[in-house]
Amino acid sequence: QVQLVESGGGLVQAGGSLRLSCAASGRTFSTSAMGWFRQAPGKEREFVAYISWNGANTYYADSVKGRFTISRESGKNTMFLQMNSLKPEDTAVYFCNLGPTYWGAPGNYWGQGTQVTVSS
Repeated sequence: QVQLVESGGGLVQAGGSLRLSCAASGRTFSTSAMGWFRQAPGKEREFVAYISWNGANTYYADSVKGRFTISRESGKNTMFLQMNSLKPEDTAVYFCNLGPTYWGAPGNYWGQGTQVTVSS
């Protein structure tokens, strides 16, 4: 059984930073790719970032490239998303996902989401 729990969301002004965390339980974390997705009100859920099982490869949506950094700490079964230079259009619920593809197709396991709100 896999459980994913996100934390770190909040309200921040444009230009600010936040760091999201995803704590995973279950044995598959260390051998699975992980990713972040987000869903803004009235919009489809979209891919944000991907990290391979060993952290060697990362991929980002064009909209966040150069501003967001995905990382993982396998010893602690935790994944992170460092978000810098935040923009109002980054406002969304951010979801942790286990097992995505590098081109942005999600895997089967989701966290409950954490709200990120960027004020202008």
